[in-house]
Amino acid sequence: MNAPYRLHYAPDNASLVIRLVLEEMGLPYETALVDRRQNAQDAPTYRALNPNGLIPVLETPQGPIFETAAILLWLADTHAQLAPAPKSPDRAAFLKWLFFASNTLHADLRILFYARKYIDTKHADALRHGIRPRLRQHLRVLDDVAKTAPTWLHADQPSVLTYYIACQMRWMALYPASTDRSWFQLADTPHLQTILMNLERRPATRAAISAEGLGVTPFTSPAYAKPPEGSAT
Repeated sequence: MNAPYRLHYAPDNASLVIRLVLEEMGLPYETALVDRRQNAQDAPTYRALNPNGLIPVLETPQGPIFETAAILLWLADTHAQLAPAPKSPDRAAFLKWLFFASNTLHADLRILFYARKYIDTKHADALRHGIRPRLRQHLRVLDDVAKTAPTWLHADQPSVLTYYIACQMRWMALYPASTDRSWFQLADTPHLQTILMNLERRPATRAAISAEGLGVTPFTSPAYAKPPEGSAT
């Protein structure tokens, strides 16, 4: 690698979160497209980096890292940016909400996106319908947190968690493409909405828009990525 990091990505996949954070931190990195149209995530070379075949992978001088939250936390701690320091009194609260975003919110989103992987096809729509109230509740809880404006979830101070939540809210508004998404209304979470509006003005977001064809308002009024290789994971 000519740069210290190589991000294996597909447009509008979870790799988008990592790209935004790398840009926000001002770190040099290379990218490698994982072409999901060709099932490149299942190729032996990619499985050698992530045996689960999921996106993203970040190659680092210490070896490849996968799992979005793990990459985010490693970058934050390695570069002392976009998260409370390990000995900060804010660290515990930041960690619990970071892992809430990963283990609870993102896990439930995968059920919404890929219901057929969890249940028989004939019941997939019912499962999607059933998971939506949980997702709305997750967002209400996060909006209450954002209302208190902690340093790691503040409209004017992005953290790795800020970008993670913003991307997940983007995906709620877009995916799955073939189903009704009227259940998700950004105005229902006004404090998160303010955060998303501010993120759209940041240079990191503008760089990601250019790299992945996300449209001018990727969080508050999102459009599908162009080119559209892949979908949210």
